Amino acid sequence: MKITSNNYKFIVEWIKDASNALLSNPTSTSTSDAYFSPGDTCRNVIIQQIQKAVNQVQICVFTISDDPITEAILTSHKLGKQIRIITDNDKSLDLGSDIERMARQGIEVKMDRTPNHMHHKFMVVDGNTVVTGSYNWTRALKLQS
Repeated sequence: MKITSNNYKFIVEWIKDASNALLSNPTSTSTSDAYFSPGDTCRNVIIQQIQKAVNQVQICVFTISDDPITEAILTSHKLGKQIRIITDNDKSLDLGSDIERMARQGIEVKMDRTPNHMHHKFMVVDGNTVVTGSYNWTRALKLQS
């Protein structure tokens, strides 16, 4: 994402929040968990973390087209939690992408408009939980033959 005067504050806050979440307090009881796909476990953990958020969910993903994940995000937004998304501008236009729908609902969405794909997949919840991995937040559409 190119830094401009319009998005500078957003990017600086995002980096600060992500850094704080990654720097654990040595006296805290930090834990790590690992989940693998195929199956629904990764999706379920993502949804659970969104639902458990108290104040804020910051998401940085290629795109989102998995309807249960989208519904969890929209529900959290409607409950007054701050939701912020950084995503890829090209992938947001894919068939089934829910990015525009979430933006229309008032969720803050920033697009990476560089010529390269922004292919990250992570989320910071309440500044203290990081969910990251290679799991795609998408569902492939099955075309009828």
